[in-house]
Amino acid sequence: MEFSLFAHMERLSADQPHDKIYDEFIGLCKMADEGGMRAIWTGEHHGMEFTISPNPFTMIVDLAHQTKNVRLGTGTVIVPFWHPIKLAGEAAMTDLITGGRLEIGAARGAYSYEYERLMPGMDAWDAGQRMRETLPLLPKLWAGDCAHEGTFYTFPETTAAPKPVQKDGPPVWVAARDPNSHEFAVHNGFNVQVTPLWQGDAEITSLMERFDAACASYDGARPKIMLLHHTYVASDAEDAQVGAEELSRFYNYFGAWFQNKRPVKQGLIETLTEAEIAGNAMMAADTLRRDLTIGTAQEVIDRLKRYEDLGYDEFSFWIDSGMSAERKRASLSRFIDDVMPAFA
Repeated sequence: MEFSLFAHMERLSADQPHDKIYDEFIGLCKMADEGGMRAIWTGEHHGMEFTISPNPFTMIVDLAHQTKNVRLGTGTVIVPFWHPIKLAGEAAMTDLITGGRLEIGAARGAYSYEYERLMPGMDAWDAGQRMRETLPLLPKLWAGDCAHEGTFYTFPETTAAPKPVQKDGPPVWVAARDPNSHEFAVHNGFNVQVTPLWQGDAEITSLMERFDAACASYDGARPKIMLLHHTYVASDAEDAQVGAEELSRFYNYFGAWFQNKRPVKQGLIETLTEAEIAGNAMMAADTLRRDLTIGTAQEVIDRLKRYEDLGYDEFSFWIDSGMSAERKRASLSRFIDDVMPAFA
């Protein structure tokens, strides 16, 4: 099993300078590169200080000059916000600038807050259909002279300019959850990325079963599957509990953004009260301690061995957590130094 880092800029309060949190983000990415991780993933979000990344290609181009070996992926680009020709061209240019290190993680998007602002009236179903029309067009546009007449997009013969460096273009990974999404990805020759949240090992197992079923119904080569999971490698049991409490707070805010009911000012959502956090049993620290990849190095190794046995090809360390930069760096350092060698 290979390992990657999934990271964004996180701004939790107005007193945090953007340049400082960007430097912290770059520092984590350099650790991942120097520590031998396969890839770094950074996604796309708009108008939210909670997760800052308005154009992942911009950040990936900078990361290409800040790192040496690691692959660089969009984790994920929100496909319905992009015209297929524009997405194919920007991806190809990014692949050229990075020397062929680009990978495309793609999703329909998750936040209605963003849909309302960028594509008013679009819902999750519509977004998913736009993604399914767009992604198969990317290899065709990279190959060149692709014409298309579809439900959402119609254009005459067009070629992505420039051409990507990688033969057949950057690998594509599709964020999948339901069986139909797995089938769409696998049947188009795309890799799959899954993100279990707070349902523990049962969901991790069921997502692999959906992937296996999709592969069984396809005659082509088996693509890869990546497990993206919030992770904290603790120094001891007490530190693991602290990490779980910090992730509990993060998940409460994640849920608030997802529900899209609280006021937002200057890109910051209205502060949750301690009573609201304490009353959310689904995202309680003890629940997340059980269901996420949280624990001492040996506990994390034991979890990852189970994921590897299920058939996951890559584990992506999701480091966004609301923790301080120092605590993130300490956790990532323990992952690189104490966990990864067990899978060498």
